Amino acid sequence: MRATIMRAPGDVVVTEVDRPEIIEPTDAIIELAAACICGSDLWPYRGYDKAENRAMGHEYVGTVVEVGSAVTTVKPGDFVVGSFCISDNTCEICDSGYPSRCVNGGFVSGTQAEFVRIPQADGTLVVMPGGRPEDPDVLASLLAASDVLGTGWFGAVAAEAGPGKTVAVVGDGAVGLLAILAAKELGAERVIAMSRNPQRQALAKEFGATDIVEERGEEGVSRVKDLTNGLGAHSVVEAVGTQQSMEQAIGACRPGGHVGFVGVSHGVSLPGGLLFGTEVHLHGGPAPVRRFLPDLIDRILAGKINPGRVFDQRIPLDEAPEGYKAMDERRAIKVLLEP
Repeated sequence: MRATIMRAPGDVVVTEVDRPEIIEPTDAIIELAAACICGSDLWPYRGYDKAENRAMGHEYVGTVVEVGSAVTTVKPGDFVVGSFCISDNTCEICDSGYPSRCVNGGFVSGTQAEFVRIPQADGTLVVMPGGRPEDPDVLASLLAASDVLGTGWFGAVAAEAGPGKTVAVVGDGAVGLLAILAAKELGAERVIAMSRNPQRQALAKEFGATDIVEERGEEGVSRVKDLTNGLGAHSVVEAVGTQQSMEQAIGACRPGGHVGFVGVSHGVSLPGGLLFGTEVHLHGGPAPVRRFLPDLIDRILAGKINPGRVFDQRIPLDEAPEGYKAMDERRAIKVLLEP
């Protein structure tokens, strides 16, 4: 089968590999209907993470073609959406709402391909009512739910976005844009998008942003405070993962407010004085997408949200290397791959 492999930083190929097989009785094999390139895939692409001969992809929707002997909740023929985190959905940590840290969990890989093996299928996958949707836009939105929508949603939930709140979002990639959608859907009164890109600003407004702040760093913090009577936002979502973005998020949050950080952390180090002096709540990490999937799927199917709008480029799987270039150069927000 064809699969996307990152041989080294900046070196992505689509090549023939062995089709995956059932290894554990809790596994399922899925034939992919769509996959995509994630902003987090750009970290190894740019050389920040290990990239040597790495099977790429962790977002997926598709049809189950085979299951292990212990799998009971999905069967061949089911169309499924899955979380990018593997979980049994039964352990104490899963029960507490954090399947992303399941004691038997891990992370999905290799979904930028024709087929993929999903461990812990019962706890990781959600069966779509009615099977595969015919509308390609609905399919795209379900694909977004497997990671970037769920991650943006968690960022907004962790930041305690809700009615009467002002929410600021640091980062205008797919996760940041969908955190804006989430904040609006959760009832936020005002949503401030921190973005310099006109195309992304337009989508941010479509998703519910009421204000745009182009400044970064201390200037960005000052601008948010100008918009909030000098206090800062009640809720801030950090969706980048750098030192500057984290400090910007904390600085833009009012005392007693909440910062939800979901950008994959790279080189972030927070001094005790900053944490002690700002008196903000910090909560985040890998999103417990499986916790949110049933609700997000219902909202998508009901037409309440359209997160698939973040896919501004749809290309065949064979063109994945060009998709990486487009996202690396910020010519695309998010690339959908069709096997």
